[in-house]
Amino acid sequence: MKFNLLFSYLFFIAFVLNPFAQDKGNVIELKIILSNIEKQHLVTFNYLETDISSFKMIPPTKEVTLKNKLQYVSQNSNLQFHFATENYIAIIANHDIKICGYLIDAETNEKIENASVHFNHSDTFALSDQKGYFELTYNSSNTIEVSHLGYKKMYLEPLELKKNDCSQWLLEPNSNQLKEVIAQVYLTKGISKNSDGSFEIQPKKFSILPGLTEPDVFQTMQQLPGINSIDQTISNINVRGGSHDQNLFLWNEIRLFQTGHFYGLISILNPNLPNKIKIIKNGSSAFYGESVSSTISITTQTTNHTGAIGLNLINIDFNKSFSLSKKASLTISGRRSYTDFLRSPTYNNYFERIFQNTVVSSVKDNQNIDFTTDANFYFYDTSIQFDQKINEKNKLQINFITISNQLNFNQSKIENNNAITKNSSLDQQSFGGSLLFKRNWNTKNNSLVTIYASNYKVDSRNESINGNQIFTQENTVLDTGFHVEHHTILNPFFTFKNGYQFHEIGIRNTDQINSPSFFRNTKEVLHNHALISELEYFSKNKKLESSFGIRNNFITPFNSFILEPRFRFNYQLSNLFSTQILAEKKHQTTTQIIDLQQDFLGVEKRRWILVNNQDIPIIKSDQVAVGFTFKKQNWLFSVDNFYKKVTGITTKSQGFQNQLEFENRIGNYTTIGSELLIQKQINDFTSWISYTISQNTYDFKMFNPEKFPNNFDIQHNVSFGIVYHFDAFKIAFGSRWFTGRPTTFPLNNTIQDNTITYQNPNSDRLPNFFQTNISAGYTFSFSEKKQLQVGASIQNLFNNQNILNQYFRINTNTNSIEKVNTYALKITPNIYLRYSF
Repeated sequence: MKFNLLFSYLFFIAFVLNPFAQDKGNVIELKIILSNIEKQHLVTFNYLETDISSFKMIPPTKEVTLKNKLQYVSQNSNLQFHFATENYIAIIANHDIKICGYLIDAETNEKIENASVHFNHSDTFALSDQKGYFELTYNSSNTIEVSHLGYKKMYLEPLELKKNDCSQWLLEPNSNQLKEVIAQVYLTKGISKNSDGSFEIQPKKFSILPGLTEPDVFQTMQQLPGINSIDQTISNINVRGGSHDQNLFLWNEIRLFQTGHFYGLISILNPNLPNKIKIIKNGSSAFYGESVSSTISITTQTTNHTGAIGLNLINIDFNKSFSLSKKASLTISGRRSYTDFLRSPTYNNYFERIFQNTVVSSVKDNQNIDFTTDANFYFYDTSIQFDQKINEKNKLQINFITISNQLNFNQSKIENNNAITKNSSLDQQSFGGSLLFKRNWNTKNNSLVTIYASNYKVDSRNESINGNQIFTQENTVLDTGFHVEHHTILNPFFTFKNGYQFHEIGIRNTDQINSPSFFRNTKEVLHNHALISELEYFSKNKKLESSFGIRNNFITPFNSFILEPRFRFNYQLSNLFSTQILAEKKHQTTTQIIDLQQDFLGVEKRRWILVNNQDIPIIKSDQVAVGFTFKKQNWLFSVDNFYKKVTGITTKSQGFQNQLEFENRIGNYTTIGSELLIQKQINDFTSWISYTISQNTYDFKMFNPEKFPNNFDIQHNVSFGIVYHFDAFKIAFGSRWFTGRPTTFPLNNTIQDNTITYQNPNSDRLPNFFQTNISAGYTFSFSEKKQLQVGASIQNLFNNQNILNQYFRINTNTNSIEKVNTYALKITPNIYLRYSF
């Protein structure tokens, strides 16, 4: 009885499935299957060859009806059948059928970006986005291969994906793969060190750092070993002994000639945008030019339906992302200070830091001369980003940014019992735009075309407090260009990159004085063409990563070629230990100089100029670095030894305030040193200590002595920090100590021919710098997207009085030498509120 029931059940299943039964045998091309159906049923198919060429399947059995055969083919493809007549059948491809999914790291549950998803034996492919999402048009029955450099390959069947409808798929990390990230957490969450020697900061993942209420890009990078600011501003960042203008700052491929609000105390970039910041101290790609020091590249990622509004004691800001369609999105952001109508204690301390030196101390008798000031100051910045996915192979991005600092500055003093008031103004603005078009030709080839423009302008009106002189100045920079870049994956081990870059840069400087009458207006334009080739290599065991690039520059009007090789080598000796070698040659044709310390109110006293290959030569650099990294049981130990030589600098670009202040000498500087970091993670605690030792020396052949310490020579720099981040609460505490910068004292307080007689340049040093900072924050979560963040920070917790700069001048009234000190921020609190939705 049981046997009869089982037999009846199996017969029923066979009867139901019989119409879809297949012939025994291998998968064959659909074109052959259709040809056999035509012969058997005396019908004719009309179709486009491209619609059916990629489909292969096991043919249906000959015994089933024509209708069932067509149904079987349709279920295994995106094809639909339309009977024009009884024997004439049109085949139509349904391109609206999509295959989609999300790719997730099986160990960390993080979303996997830039994974390749493609049908085997076809050119149809897609790349996963920052959410791990991919989408393919279903036009093949071939197996889908999912591949990524750091993960094992996965193979999926199209029908399986159709049924699961955008499910998550877990990729297993390849244990033998050289990790792209050497340290996933470097100092704090949101900062990582990559195998190419660069550092990456992601503000959206950022935890906290001492003294910061938000992930300010240029404040954060100063926490890294080898990066410091000699005067505590982000408009004077020194990387391995270089001056600020020797760094290249890019925002979505737009060069930034201005980096600070409040004239150097706040970053010009909204820190709460979904930015990704890449910092390269050495070993940069050949696609980066126009800098002899570091490269800082900021790209803004696209997020959907997210927004935030924030407030601190200086400014209010917002950002919001919109989905305009399934393939288009828009991100806008804005920030404005309210310091022109409400002045907080934080603003007062910032103001005092930037506009100090109104009390001058005499070296001889410590005489004080008081000036009073009244300033109306505010700043703002806005940015817009538009992203359009044209189709599976083409993407378009358009970016705009505008930045402004506005200052009206009144100075008053009492002279001969009379009140004297003078008004000065300083306007600083930047505008920029870029268009990026990316084309993925196939799984092995992609191209990027970039068009950009950047405009910077600073102008001032200075009414002297000590006379009737009115001095107006203007410095304008216009940088435009386009880039073409192509990447080819030659095989699993080699990737070849090549491209062409062109940029035109023009700089205008205008100076006008009413008494004595003086007018100067200069404008210079320079063109730079660059051909670039770069080859990347990954060894078969994935332990060796290397790249070699060549950048060949042609500069007009000098008609000169500059060949710049770039080299990067990383070898993972074991799971615990890796070593790295970085080397590069670079140049730049723009620089900042100081004509007079009082230029632009003495606040933004540097002006951009172009080299002329005569008294202002092309600046060139040679750099090499050898590093080691050791990781074990949440310990991180790294050492980087570096050497850098920069030639073609001038005394005017270095900000001398001694006997070289009004000289124009050409020379070079050499920096040699080591950077050490020790970091330990214990559960929710991360602590670190970093130490940089370096020697930075000038060499001016036409001066005696020829060699002496660099203005940015900080011989010893120690930083300590500890971060605790548990769920919604986070706190950070840290200190920084470094030796004082070089200075030059007068020789026996001697004035000769109305000029101060100095000792040898930079033969003395300022007192050592020490500062302690603290920050804390808490996040209230109302839903997955709606959060309220509150927090506070204190800079210079113990209110140490640190001298950042010192120079001397002659007081004509007393015919004595006056000493002018510039002090760091005193104890400065800040609080913030941020609502995300």
